[in-house]
Amino acid sequence: MDDASNAHDDTGQPQGEPGEDGHSRNLRTILLLDICDSTGIVERLGDTATAQLFREHDRLVLRLQQAWRGRLIDRSDGLLLLFERPMDGLGFALDYGQGLAGIGKLRDIELKARAGLHVGELLTWRNSEESVRLGAKPLEVEGLAKPMAARLMSIARPGQILMSAVAESLTHRAVRDMGERGLALVWKSHGRWRFKGMPETQEVFEVGEPGIAPLRRPIESAKAQRAVPLWRRPTAMAAEAALVAAIAVGGWFATRPPPAIAFSERDWVVVGDLRNLTGDAGLEDSLEQAFRISLEQSRHVNVLSDLKVRDTLARMRLAPDTVVDRDIAAQIAQRDGARAVILPTVSEVGGRLRMSVEVVDPHSQATVYAHAADGKGEASVLASIDEVTGALRADLGEAVAQIDKDSRPLPEVTTGNLDALRAYALGQEAFESRDFDQARRLFERATVLDEQFALAWLGIVRADFSQVNANAALDALLRAKQLVGHLPAREALYVEAWAARFLSPADATGKWTELARLYPDFYPGQGNAALWLYEENRFEEALPHVRAAAVSQNPLLAVQFDTEGRILLALERYEEAAAALRRANSMSGGSIRRLVGLEAAQRRFAQADAYLKQLEPGDPYAHIEMASVSVDRGDWAGARNHAANALTSLRDSRGLDSRYLQVPLALSEWLSGDQAGAEKRLLDAADGSLEALSKKSSADAQDDAATVLAAALVLARQGKGRQAERLVSEVARYPRLMETPPLEELATVVRAQQSIIAGKPGAAIEQLERLLSGWERYQTRATLMRAYVANGDHEKAIREAGWLQKRRGLAYAELECGYCLQALNVFDSTLSVRQEARSLDALGRPEEAAARLAEFEELWPNGAPAYLR
Repeated sequence: MDDASNAHDDTGQPQGEPGEDGHSRNLRTILLLDICDSTGIVERLGDTATAQLFREHDRLVLRLQQAWRGRLIDRSDGLLLLFERPMDGLGFALDYGQGLAGIGKLRDIELKARAGLHVGELLTWRNSEESVRLGAKPLEVEGLAKPMAARLMSIARPGQILMSAVAESLTHRAVRDMGERGLALVWKSHGRWRFKGMPETQEVFEVGEPGIAPLRRPIESAKAQRAVPLWRRPTAMAAEAALVAAIAVGGWFATRPPPAIAFSERDWVVVGDLRNLTGDAGLEDSLEQAFRISLEQSRHVNVLSDLKVRDTLARMRLAPDTVVDRDIAAQIAQRDGARAVILPTVSEVGGRLRMSVEVVDPHSQATVYAHAADGKGEASVLASIDEVTGALRADLGEAVAQIDKDSRPLPEVTTGNLDALRAYALGQEAFESRDFDQARRLFERATVLDEQFALAWLGIVRADFSQVNANAALDALLRAKQLVGHLPAREALYVEAWAARFLSPADATGKWTELARLYPDFYPGQGNAALWLYEENRFEEALPHVRAAAVSQNPLLAVQFDTEGRILLALERYEEAAAALRRANSMSGGSIRRLVGLEAAQRRFAQADAYLKQLEPGDPYAHIEMASVSVDRGDWAGARNHAANALTSLRDSRGLDSRYLQVPLALSEWLSGDQAGAEKRLLDAADGSLEALSKKSSADAQDDAATVLAAALVLARQGKGRQAERLVSEVARYPRLMETPPLEELATVVRAQQSIIAGKPGAAIEQLERLLSGWERYQTRATLMRAYVANGDHEKAIREAGWLQKRRGLAYAELECGYCLQALNVFDSTLSVRQEARSLDALGRPEEAAARLAEFEELWPNGAPAYLR
């Protein structure tokens, strides 16, 4: 029993084996602490008050000894304590610093300590009872570890905890044992130092809590200096001092010193989940969202979206609600190519709310920069967020002038109502989880709490568009436009671009390309610029935009690959289109329709059939390609069935798609020989779209106008010039809408077809040739071919027929009113072969004509449509 007792010290911790000389060798953690400016404290407080302070200090030390299992060895010159575990020593030092601050606050003075922590081998021995009675310490401690800890303490600044590399390694690994507090600690290396009496240089680390740790270089002294190369020492460089000074001063004014992280303009950062140490759970969502909004005002720093972070968590096989702490955020940053991790924290210090932020290197997980801002009450926290985000933007190399230019105060661009901000943040979470109904309700709640909250109105717009409810989105969009002065600059341009679609459609493409140019890493801007250019057949211009958006940081990456594939299909770059579409389909499974068109455009119908089998029969939009491929093969009855199925599969029989899907059905009815039924259907579809256009606010105005013109074109092809003329005249009552390039061109094509019917092919040719810009639509060329034939210019007709046959990718990919003219384009791509044969025959080239006619008959083995027989 006695032997067992002697094997432990007074703290109950095991001791080393005693040597022959009575000494014990132990591997222990040694902590040295010293209160800064203790003499000045006595002068300010006086002897009595100081004595009371130190009695309270002693109680603090005793309490912490018990909490952290430490043994006090000496207090003659500061505190010297031993610990079994490095984490216990660190915990003591952290709590000691906070305890001192509390003691000082009661006396309206600032109390701080400097600390040195080291792990090493120590010699310990017990003094005799007689020696202790005469004033000796019960336990003596010596060894190289003791002066090492003393050197660390001596160079520490007030409030700074310094530790050796050995101690840092052991504590950093075990930091999770301290729970949430341990994960919140900030770490910084201060490089290697030379200590007097130490044979080798030692790396010095600092550890502390956000907003408290100084994170500054320790103080050099005669006994401790930074280990720098010889050429950097002033004594070795005296002769060159003047030259170096001149170069340094000139270099400083010529270029800014680079940040510690190799961060360049438009590099990416990962924002970790906000750590809320206040105990008020209501602050978490609202302040995290506010922090993102403030940081996203920067054009220098790109913030990885929450949606992309959750996507990366899924690829890491982690739950979507995994806390994005230092470690997880660093892993995400390395996977997604981000240069830095940003860790925000909100805490309550001395009755004030503190917003602090760390910038962390994702590879070493070391804190590179740290900033904090304090304020009184919740009303101050938004200003604190602006302060710390401005500081970290400067750390990452953004010019101060640019920060001032691009930044507006958070209450101005969001809301000063934290409840409204929380509702908005929860709406964002619901939106990213694709719960659009819940997102809309939360965004609406935010606008009820603060009707001037422009971002919340914009959230309603996004939720409605995501549910394909453009008409519902329009009211919220117009409200957001009224409040555009309350939006960050980027979001203001975003609202202006969307509003242009409805208020001045001809300007929309320019608005999107302007947004993409000013904010090249704002993917909604790049993606929509690509789509609007695509709709205008400006495919070469659209490609750079869609490729700028098709990067790993974009959470909608599959959508961008799908758009890129469609653009490349329209350019007949089939191999590239296949690669993009297959990649999109592997990510989302939503590009089967495009792959059908890709194969059919190359007349690889066996491959197209394989994709057709993968389409959902209940998907009304899948029947668009089904009908077009049937037309391509000359299967008029099959085309009619598929086009009819598209309509019967619709959930809403009164929406936009219920109108434009009538056009391919009417075409297939006409090709099947039901001209009267086709005419009635086209007029019903057009009149329905005209009725929708007559309403004051129609979000589908451009598509409805295209539906009217598409119906008019098919009617004109049937020879129904009077009905076509009426429809063109009706839609011309909307001049701002008709300034949109695709609509203006389609109206010209209908008029040209009417001129052909009226026996005026020359007028038609004049109208159509003006449209040949390289962006012209497929039906422009098809109508021009017919005009040349009617005018007897068969050489030019053959040229146009060749163009139509080569541009089958465009026939399938061209976008207007939900691909409502796709089937007609495909029909004309094959019909042009027949017309080429006829024109060759008219030119006296019967052999060539016969070959082309045989090819035509092979393409449509069941025969031409009824109206051509």
